[in-house]
Amino acid sequence: MGFCRSWLDSANGRDCDFPLNNLPYGVFSVGDGDLRCGVAIGDRIVDATGLEAAGLLRADPDADVLDAPYWNDFMELGRNAWSRYRAALTAMLADGVDEVVQDAIIIHSVPMAEAVLHLPFRVSEFTDFYSSRHHATNVGTMFRGAENALPPNWLHIPIGYNGRASSVVVSGTPITRPHGQIKGPGDDAPRFAPSARFDIELELGAIIGQASDRPISVAEAFENIFGYVILNDWSARDVQAWEYQPLGPFQAKATATTISPWIVTAAALEPFRTSTPARAEPLLDYLNEPGPMLYDIALEVGLSPDGGTETLICQTNYNEMYFSAAQQLAHHTSSGCPMRVGDLLGSGTISGPEKHNRGSLLELSWGGKEPLTLDTGEIRCFVEDRDTLVLRGHAQGDGYRIGFGSCVGTVRPASQ
Repeated sequence: MGFCRSWLDSANGRDCDFPLNNLPYGVFSVGDGDLRCGVAIGDRIVDATGLEAAGLLRADPDADVLDAPYWNDFMELGRNAWSRYRAALTAMLADGVDEVVQDAIIIHSVPMAEAVLHLPFRVSEFTDFYSSRHHATNVGTMFRGAENALPPNWLHIPIGYNGRASSVVVSGTPITRPHGQIKGPGDDAPRFAPSARFDIELELGAIIGQASDRPISVAEAFENIFGYVILNDWSARDVQAWEYQPLGPFQAKATATTISPWIVTAAALEPFRTSTPARAEPLLDYLNEPGPMLYDIALEVGLSPDGGTETLICQTNYNEMYFSAAQQLAHHTSSGCPMRVGDLLGSGTISGPEKHNRGSLLELSWGGKEPLTLDTGEIRCFVEDRDTLVLRGHAQGDGYRIGFGSCVGTVRPASQ
């Protein structure tokens, strides 16, 4: 698909995250007003709740589905309704539309700069995976040596753990450094202290738009994914090192999970589909993909110490993943596990083959043995108090880009 021009000039810039090709969904408020469903276009937010109430654009002719501060009710309508709504909204925003329609959009929209953004959907459950081969190899090499880097099951199965939906917060929410039980290699006994090895994980989150109560195929899973967000899985590495045997991550991952405020739909990403890498081992039939189910999405991480200059510390791409979100979801349902509308699946840390492609400070500093020097001259092995981490992503088209907006978190000192 080529670039789609809008009558809203701010949507037509080559570096605009939110052109007409995108139309991501979010939730916003202005001043003391109510939370409302909105759609990003250029430098404005279209008030989808207002358009529905005025009868100008309805997703369901028989019911209001956008009168709540989340997109879950809309997702429940299914793919046909998603497509119809997107097509109708695109037509209202496309270049050449009647001035009456333009005036209606201006009335039912606000400048993005005046809005506060909120969680765009109600998170039902949260599962985080471990599906980047480069990340898993790096971490395994650090702790088990190169010869035993990957667990025996890793090439056969999307490994994951069930996280906390209550931990998910929207971009811009401050993150308080967690306390935890820690026992270092030289410690005689564990101690309870603030995490000294607090970290980020650059991930993409897939949002389930259709419920299932039975095992589903990879193809069905792909169709059930409504859209994607940038996701930061904050991780207390020193807590994790002590607690993870034998059942895996627990409190080390329970502090917060930050997501970007805009849901970029699967429809907007359709032109950027790409295949997962060649398999080192054949997959069992239920995990085989019938077509390309990854996306070419450029990702990056910036770190700003205490409001200072940002240093770009990571650049990678979602196409590095060994397992796609569709494979992860199909595997998740394979035991009969029910999935709900609004379930969130984290991809796992997205790392590439080069050092600057590593999506966590654990990898970038090689466990603290190779500190990073920031553009300010400061040194980092892990996240320090008052550091701001900004995760970004976009898919690049011909003359346009499909952006996610920023996924931002600033770390506050541990509470006393």
